[in-house]
Amino acid sequence: MSKRYMLLALGLISIIQLSQAQEKRGRIRDFGIQIGILPTGNNNAITDVDGVTVGQKTIIKGDSVRTGVTAIIPHQGNIFQQKVPAAVFVGNGFGKMMGISQIEELGNIETPILLTNTLNAPKVANGLIDYMLSLPGNENVRSVNSVVGETNDGGLNDIRGRHVEAADVLEAIKNAHSGKVEEGNVGAGTGTECLGFKGGIGTASRKIPASRGGYTVGVLVQTNFGGVLNINGAPVGRELHNYYMQEPKEAHKVDGSCMIVIATDAPLSARNLERLAKRSYIAFGNVGSFSSNGSGDYSIAFSTNPANLIPHESKDIELATNEVGNDYMSPLFMAVWEATEEAILNSMFMAEDMKGIKGRTVKAIPIKETLNILKKYKALDYDKLPKAVKN
Repeated sequence: MSKRYMLLALGLISIIQLSQAQEKRGRIRDFGIQIGILPTGNNNAITDVDGVTVGQKTIIKGDSVRTGVTAIIPHQGNIFQQKVPAAVFVGNGFGKMMGISQIEELGNIETPILLTNTLNAPKVANGLIDYMLSLPGNENVRSVNSVVGETNDGGLNDIRGRHVEAADVLEAIKNAHSGKVEEGNVGAGTGTECLGFKGGIGTASRKIPASRGGYTVGVLVQTNFGGVLNINGAPVGRELHNYYMQEPKEAHKVDGSCMIVIATDAPLSARNLERLAKRSYIAFGNVGSFSSNGSGDYSIAFSTNPANLIPHESKDIELATNEVGNDYMSPLFMAVWEATEEAILNSMFMAEDMKGIKGRTVKAIPIKETLNILKKYKALDYDKLPKAVKN
């Protein structure tokens, strides 16, 4: 073999070895991890709720800019003119979410929900206001309650540079679509961290049986928090030696925040939407978080049910609405728990290693090792386990 062909062969071998070394990423169900018992929607995403779309703008520049914007659009009409019932549950208030007080007071939202990083929240709100004022039909609008959530991505991103601009906000909104949603290191999740590993954007959904209403619940999360990772009861963080308060050297920070956005087509009032939002917090604990002092953790829930849209202006003194009865809320509570837990784990499994500001690198969760741990604790492939183990 000539020297030239030998070098080419060695180069090809190096490429193959590199490809093999790069672990294939995927959603948790791709690896046999199942959360709960309810079926998912077609895309297992928040977009399974009819009319909901998601758009994202990922901003990666040089060696230090790792951030972005994620936009959740409740319906395809003018949201200011046809508002949706909504509520917010604050798990821990160490955050800078914008728009809460009016949601709590009036029980609705009138703009898309935008997610970004902490120091960019005001700039993103400004871009969102510009967008809302520009919509046909809003020419006489004098007040807009922009809804912006955030987490602090300063561990990987030059957060002080405030690199998200109004054009990025508009791009995220304009490219919003139904169907599959990008996850992992995208949009507002580009520079986030979760439970000692790379976090990001994750989503999931659940379908409730027709006998219980036939409703859909979809969840999208921006994960950026710490704790001790737990999957289906298996102590993954402990087994991987990567968890908060690990001794002798602490492995990762615990502060950071989480945004949870919940959509449903069930006809719910703000009161029951708040109850729904509260249940998402069960998943937060299930995956190993305890909502640390410096973690701003918010759940915002809205209903897209057409019968309950709230007109900006109405000549009617009374508005007629539909409402799922309290005694029939439990299936929805179960759905939001399952979807939130799966969305959080999807955000981690879909994320990839990222190197950011000052050369700092955050590794993605090692999938092969994690699956071995889940097998050890019989927390994988539930459908294939003997009934005695399932019970």
